[in-house]
Amino acid sequence: MVWLTWILVWPVSLYGLYTWLDPVVSGNAVEILSFIILASIVALFPLQVGDNPVFFTHGIAFAVFLYYGLFIEIIVSQIAIFALMAKMRVGKSQSHRIPLNLLMFLLISVVSALIYYGLGGTHGEAAVNSITDAVPIVSYALSQLVLNQFTIKVVAKVLYRKKVSWLDKGLVWEMMTACLVLPIGFVLYMVFSEFGVSGIFFVGIPFIFISGMLMLYHNSNQINTYLKETSKIGHELTGELGVKEVLDIFVDRLSKLLPVDYIFVYDVCSPKKMDLIRFFDRSGEIDFPDIQLNKGESISGNTWKDGNSVFFKKKAEWSHLENRFTPDHAESVLSVPIERKGEIVAVISIYSNKRRAFLQFQFMILNILGSYLGVAIDNARHYEKTKAESERCALTGLYNYRYFEDYLEGVFTTWQNEHPTEPISLVLLDIDHFKKVNDTYGHGSGNEILSKLAKRLENVVGSEGTLARYGGEEFVLLLPYYDATASKRVAEQIRSSIFEEPFTSYEHIFDDRSPVSISITASIGVATYPDHCEEALDLIRQADRAMYVGAKQKGRNKVAGYEEMVQTVQ
Repeated sequence: MVWLTWILVWPVSLYGLYTWLDPVVSGNAVEILSFIILASIVALFPLQVGDNPVFFTHGIAFAVFLYYGLFIEIIVSQIAIFALMAKMRVGKSQSHRIPLNLLMFLLISVVSALIYYGLGGTHGEAAVNSITDAVPIVSYALSQLVLNQFTIKVVAKVLYRKKVSWLDKGLVWEMMTACLVLPIGFVLYMVFSEFGVSGIFFVGIPFIFISGMLMLYHNSNQINTYLKETSKIGHELTGELGVKEVLDIFVDRLSKLLPVDYIFVYDVCSPKKMDLIRFFDRSGEIDFPDIQLNKGESISGNTWKDGNSVFFKKKAEWSHLENRFTPDHAESVLSVPIERKGEIVAVISIYSNKRRAFLQFQFMILNILGSYLGVAIDNARHYEKTKAESERCALTGLYNYRYFEDYLEGVFTTWQNEHPTEPISLVLLDIDHFKKVNDTYGHGSGNEILSKLAKRLENVVGSEGTLARYGGEEFVLLLPYYDATASKRVAEQIRSSIFEEPFTSYEHIFDDRSPVSISITASIGVATYPDHCEEALDLIRQADRAMYVGAKQKGRNKVAGYEEMVQTVQ
């Protein structure tokens, strides 16, 4: 549709403007050609701000407009746009940007000129005769600036369906460069009016150097900004995080930092295989794919095999590595290996649907981030191990009492704010006569029984609650949403599973090394919030009372609720 619109509008508009304005070209061909060459050279030094380049030909076009009028200014601007598109290396998939920019700048030129003419502006040496000529000249310059930003935002919103901000970096850079470039353009007009074609070179050559220096300054500033963001991401990844949190943060920040459409993070899980552990699709059209790659397969597998980072600017460079998992519209690719202790442990591959979407320094940034990720995952695994050791009982693998009490307090705080009327039950279990087991069979057998009891409890409870070893032979279970009746039913299942199936011990102290069968029983107490208490630790105390008064004092191998204990005391 863009190409069709251009074909229908552009030639007719140029012909109509030429007929209406009747520009004087004869005798001025050398001067006009010099302006065209100068504008085309300056167009080769754009600033890439977001998706839109900011370039400086409007200073030259400004001088051309003041001296030669609208039609010649349009010709100079339109040819400069072709030079810019060539510099940007617009590929086939983005070729519509050429007619789109030609139409945009044609519209901007015409509307700005109409404002200029409406305010009494003229051309040639008479364009600047008195102070009153400043009004149309300044209005023309401002209208060019405003219309350019307005059309860019409208196209982004309507054609590309993007969210736009009217006050963004593009506007800031355009205003900054306009404050420098337009005065130089005015000087170019004045010098050209006085000295003719030689004036173009007097002002034009410094103008080219200024354009180049601005581009270098912008690129340097952009690299510094990226490095600061990269450092910030690295700092975030060094926090006390688990592996999942590290990967989530990394993918989220990377998707915002670089112009990516897809992110693949692979974990090397064996000498010949790696699994996809994180995936990002900006469009949201692809669900998390289940991918396992062989060494050398696809771009990521090839990065793993060669051990080198790769940078592909277009699909033609890597099409031989394409497979069924490769995004259909991908063009630009960066892929880097993550090394730890001399071995590749993961691979990051990012794709863009645009050709030449990534710059060389962004390739460097991804390599730095990959190094940060490798260190962060190592730290996260160490943190998870340390955290698990501090939270878990080394013998049973269950949570320990320190963790459980903190966890219970946290649950209660949330519960009282969000679910004040919903029940929470706590089941407290104590093995009957456990000292006798240790004295008879030895502490090795006692530890073996505790470990196997923990596994039996996990099988009964499943994912319904949180289990912990609360003391020597005491275990505790928290059951959110379970009332007194439901929790006692679970407690009875636990009691039965312990009583009905003896434990086999291999670590006993007898001379005969064959395994022995050891039968044990447990007394269990149950308490429920909000029926039996109001605070977290009170829930443990009430369950403990129920266990001793309602179960142990009544003969052991029983389940007792707190309400039964109260009735017994009464």
